[in-house]
Amino acid sequence: MTTTTAKEIAGHLLEIGAVHLRPDQPYTWTSGIKSPIYCDNRLTMSHPPVRRRIARAFADVIRERFPQAEVIAGTATAGIPHAAWVAELLDLPMIYVRDKAKGHGRQNQIEGVLAAGQKVVVIEDLISTGGSSLKAAKAVQSEGGDVLGVAAIFSYQFPEAEALFTEEGIPVTTLSHYTALLETARERGVITAEQESLLADWRKAPRTFFG
Repeated sequence: MTTTTAKEIAGHLLEIGAVHLRPDQPYTWTSGIKSPIYCDNRLTMSHPPVRRRIARAFADVIRERFPQAEVIAGTATAGIPHAAWVAELLDLPMIYVRDKAKGHGRQNQIEGVLAAGQKVVVIEDLISTGGSSLKAAKAVQSEGGDVLGVAAIFSYQFPEAEALFTEEGIPVTTLSHYTALLETARERGVITAEQESLLADWRKAPRTFFG
C-alpha cells in the first residue's frame, strides 16, 4: 500500500474517532499492555464513505498481491463486514472464522463453504501482537484452505507481530499503519512533534515502555 493511501486511511480513522491518541494518559489493553493509542475500527461500519474506501483499498491489494484468491475470509467479529464488502467487490465466495469452534450443532469454527485447497485471503480489522490474526489463518489451514496472506485495515507495526508472521511464512499487508497515523496526526495538529517522538518510541517496546 502506498504512503499516500496509508495516510489517507489514517486520516479517515482520525476523522471518525476510530483512533484516540492519549500519550500522557495511556490506556490499558486486555493483554495488559499500556498503550497511548486506542484504535476501534468497528466504527468504520457506521460511515459509508469510509467503509467503501476501505473495501476498495482491500480489493486493490488483493488484485495486486493475491490475484489467485478464491475465497475471502473474515475474522470474527470485526473482520466479517469488511470481508463481505470485499468479497462482493471481487465477486468471490466469503467465509468467516470464529475465535473458537461452536460448542453445539456441527461445532464449526469456519462458517460458509471452504473446499480443500482453495486459496484464501484473511481479512482483519486490526493487527497488534498478531496472535489472533495468525490463529484465524491457522484455522483456515486446518480446514484445508491455502492461506495466501492476511490483509488488515491497520497495524501497530509491532516488531513481535512482524516476526511472528515471518516465522509462520504468512504474508501480511495493511491498508494503513502506525507510522502513517502518527505523521497524519502531527500534520493535522492532533499531536505535537514531541508527542509523535514519544509515540514512536512506544511502538518499539510496547510491553515495557510505561513500566
